[in-house]
Amino acid sequence: AGADLKERLFIKEEDVPGMVRTFRLMIQDMSELPMPVICAIDGVAMGGGLELALGTDIRVCSTNARMALTETKLAIIPGGGGTQRLPRVVGVPRAKELIFTGRDVFGPEAEKIGLVNYCVEQNEEGNAAFVKALEIASLLQDRGPVALRMAKKAITEGFEAGPVRAGLDVEHEAYMGVIPTMDRIEALMAFRDKRKPNFKGE
Repeated sequence: AGADLKERLFIKEEDVPGMVRTFRLMIQDMSELPMPVICAIDGVAMGGGLELALGTDIRVCSTNARMALTETKLAIIPGGGGTQRLPRVVGVPRAKELIFTGRDVFGPEAEKIGLVNYCVEQNEEGNAAFVKALEIASLLQDRGPVALRMAKKAITEGFEAGPVRAGLDVEHEAYMGVIPTMDRIEALMAFRDKRKPNFKGE
């Protein structure tokens, strides 16, 4: 759900910056994985739990999911990238409101404001978001692995590049990465032969 606040009480002040930095870098490393990363929230994602989710590419939650960046209630601010990733996901004004107030966001609202891609009705097993995440993952399984990596690179790095023209340069570079692949030829041959392609990530 988030950090163990009872444990935090006994952490030395001089140890806090290192701990926060380690957590921030861990999420950054995850966000920079070349393949798409999918997150399922079937319960509570508070503080660092939501920051971890924000570091993924696709987020799915259930209707009973509850999320928040609650740090201002504890007289601190999000330190795992929440102040940077949340505005990029829901927009600056909405992010300011959510971070300033630290209020809870439930599943349906999370989908409405774009915090998650999907909000699904919770099931009896309590794993509806996980099931939906697996459904999305199964779709990605049939896509070209190199194409997925290059698409993620084009979107992420292109967005960070700033102006659209700069982003288009990133897209061009990423497109150049798929042209020489065997998977591209395999897709064309499979289309011609009316069969499912057998991608190998090459």
